[in-house]
Amino acid sequence: MLHPDIRADKSRRLPEHGLAEAISLAHALPELDVIGGEVVRLPRVHPGMLFGSGKVADLKARFAADDIALVLVDGPVTPVQQRNLEKEWGVKLLDRTGLILEIFADRARTREGVLQVELAALSYQRTRLVRAWTHLERQRGGFGFVGGPGETQIEADRRAIDDQVIRLKRQLDKVVKTRELHRAARRKVPFPIVALVGYTNAGKSTLFNRATGADVLAKDMLFATLDPTMRGITLPSGRKIILSDTVGFISDLPTQLVAAFRATLEEVLEADLILHVRDIAHPETGEQAADVADILQSLGVGPATPMYEVWNKLDLTAPAEREALLAQAETRDRVFPVSALTGEGVPRLLDAISAAFDEEKTERSLAVPFTDGRRRAWLHAEGVVLSETPTDTGFAVTVRWTARQEKRYRDLG
Repeated sequence: MLHPDIRADKSRRLPEHGLAEAISLAHALPELDVIGGEVVRLPRVHPGMLFGSGKVADLKARFAADDIALVLVDGPVTPVQQRNLEKEWGVKLLDRTGLILEIFADRARTREGVLQVELAALSYQRTRLVRAWTHLERQRGGFGFVGGPGETQIEADRRAIDDQVIRLKRQLDKVVKTRELHRAARRKVPFPIVALVGYTNAGKSTLFNRATGADVLAKDMLFATLDPTMRGITLPSGRKIILSDTVGFISDLPTQLVAAFRATLEEVLEADLILHVRDIAHPETGEQAADVADILQSLGVGPATPMYEVWNKLDLTAPAEREALLAQAETRDRVFPVSALTGEGVPRLLDAISAAFDEEKTERSLAVPFTDGRRRAWLHAEGVVLSETPTDTGFAVTVRWTARQEKRYRDLG
């Protein structure tokens, strides 16, 4: 595992921590036997080989001595750099995007997850065709007497990938429509949706299992959970909610994956409350939180959606650090220190979730025209109608609702 440290890079992370995360990514694939890792400091990026000639020769000798078959580079590698390095070192090479795609392909279980990973992989492979292999530059002859020079193999392969992408998108559209039907059905049920989000391996699935009694895969590895899971639970107060566990985020998430998994991640947009789960014992918990905030913003999650911070893994902190964290959390609103593993702090978090939906309710008188059957049906589905009287143009409806429900009603359009 090689972690290039470009000195002009303005990354928030220390190189050593970046290498540690990269090695954790490699360990997420059980068939890989990780021999070691190294931070490679680069004064500048060499366009042909990424690394300088001296470093390339040094690494070549070490790879040959250790009989290395696969080299992982924790960063972007161009197709030309990949081709040249593989030829020079005699190994297979994967960059950060390729490795994450391999992990997602290994973890996808649902039909939607498999299609999304395959679509992302094809988008990635298409970029790899650009001057990646010299044999793709050969031309194939045209048909007929005036067929022209024909097309190159690279163009044929790119066209084949494009055709497959179109087929996958059609299949995915059907799955996404089914997901939208499920969302529409949930909207009719007057139960709030609470979404767990956070950096990968922050403990979301462990907290999900603790709160719901479910048995979702929860391991100390990156991307243990890929496909989203939803469960209805009854809080200690008696209030019912739907809890959603989502795929973990990571820094420099490949753009192909952000696009392909948008339908899955958009479950967060439907949430009435977001729980941002942080691994508070991680040395870069602040940087991880910033990455999550960036991705949520790119998804379109606005400040209108309430968000609680859950400082997880208290059990892994030293006693002095733990006391400092607890004291700090006391001075901040919407921050809840917990240990999902031991259950510490979880009851207080569940009580706060329940209280979040015990909002002040107000009465309103609405005029709903006959042509606006959708809004009238929504009001009845939400259970906020106190009385309803027919008029010449529609219905005079008296409702009692929260500010959140009023906003959702106005957004129906």
